[in-house]
Amino acid sequence: MPKAYEVIADDLRRSIREGHRKPGDRLPSETDLAKHYKRSVPTVQNALRLLNEEGLIDKQHGRGNFVRRPRTPAVRDNQRHQWEKNRAREPLTRRAQTGATEHDTGLEVQDLVFHAKYREIKAPKDLADAFAVPEGAVLIERTYRTRYAAETAPFNLVTSYLVRDMVAANPDLLDDTKEPWPGGTQNQLHTVGIEIDRIEERFTARPPTPEEADELELPPGTSVILLRKMSYDVDGRVVDISDVTLPGDRTELLFTTPLERW
Repeated sequence: MPKAYEVIADDLRRSIREGHRKPGDRLPSETDLAKHYKRSVPTVQNALRLLNEEGLIDKQHGRGNFVRRPRTPAVRDNQRHQWEKNRAREPLTRRAQTGATEHDTGLEVQDLVFHAKYREIKAPKDLADAFAVPEGAVLIERTYRTRYAAETAPFNLVTSYLVRDMVAANPDLLDDTKEPWPGGTQNQLHTVGIEIDRIEERFTARPPTPEEADELELPPGTSVILLRKMSYDVDGRVVDISDVTLPGDRTELLFTTPLERW
């Protein structure tokens, strides 16, 4: 037997999913909802809390509860890496037409707002071991944020690492003012003679930190997906390590694995 607040939540949820309440619509006040459902205000508050945790509504202090505007979804598939490699040696005009975020979301270049920041750091032990360089070796830490211009939250949080000595032959790779870089990291590495042979990706999940929840504008109770992506060149060296934090409410991971014929 469902509880009273679950019945209220189910009715409101249905009205949202069937389109009777549109994104951005304000819900009636808690008092009005209590009168409508003939229940107490605390019961209504429990129903609204449930919908807020599901990401269907946003509570704005002093204003009320609003139907949440759905975020643009991103589908990240494992075939994107070959797609990126195929573009790495194309002319600039071709590379500039689209990028990985457009590939994942179906948006156009002009739809996106991009920000990049570089800095030099000394390699901590875990990154030094992964790159097979001495602890304290100089790395280029690159932070990326990309969002849909109509939204305020980025699609993900990206921090990428390169070994400075490995890419210093092209000074542009040390300069964040050259971003966004048409063709992405695979083209950047191509300019210093590095070809990517394989990419290894490891996924885990956990609750977000308060900072992650705030920046990604996550509904309460939403997990983040953590990705560590390691790129290997044709000589077996790790040449790029990227840590990506993906919002669990709008990211789909799609894996396609071709199987050999008998």
